[in-house]
Amino acid sequence: MDKLFYERQLHAQGCKYVCGVDEVGRGPLAGPVVCAAVIMPEDDIIEGVDDSKKLTAKKREKLAELIKQKAIAWAICRVEPQVIDQINILQATRLCMKNAVEGLSVRPDVVLTDGNMTLDIDIAQKSIVKGDAQCYCIGAASIIAKVERDALMTEYAGVYPGYGFEKNVGYGTAAHIAAIKENGLTPIHRRSFTKKWQ
Repeated sequence: MDKLFYERQLHAQGCKYVCGVDEVGRGPLAGPVVCAAVIMPEDDIIEGVDDSKKLTAKKREKLAELIKQKAIAWAICRVEPQVIDQINILQATRLCMKNAVEGLSVRPDVVLTDGNMTLDIDIAQKSIVKGDAQCYCIGAASIIAKVERDALMTEYAGVYPGYGFEKNVGYGTAAHIAAIKENGLTPIHRRSFTKKWQ
């Protein structure tokens, strides 16, 4: 499938600024959920943009730099574990995506979100299932969000050693769960996700 199918369709309908939005980190036991919103130019396409999960870390980092350089506008937002615990991960993700869109320096004409998210914004929007793999601007958003979150979790690995955050980025691997059982929870653990070990 043409990764620019949705953008081309919307440009043909008169939408100048098409924004892609994606999140990273809905499932981990620790760390924030991170969202990115990106408006990419239609005449300067970056080869290799895809669902961030399909790319190596090195490739993602390279692409993230290119995306930020070439984007008409981009913004990254995060919602911390304490807020996730208060309002639940679905609402935290919606809030994070909304804040990323509202953080753009250019107002989009339409917003494309990955999955089946509807956002509380006064801009036309469309959700695309598997959008990060099917839609160029959502793929671009997924890459910069993933690189941002991975770097943040690597920083946290230095603050909270012993949990392997530089490897598991907060996901519930066997080693991570063993570390929780042995050392307890850190301030960046999601209490609502780790109830059985509290």
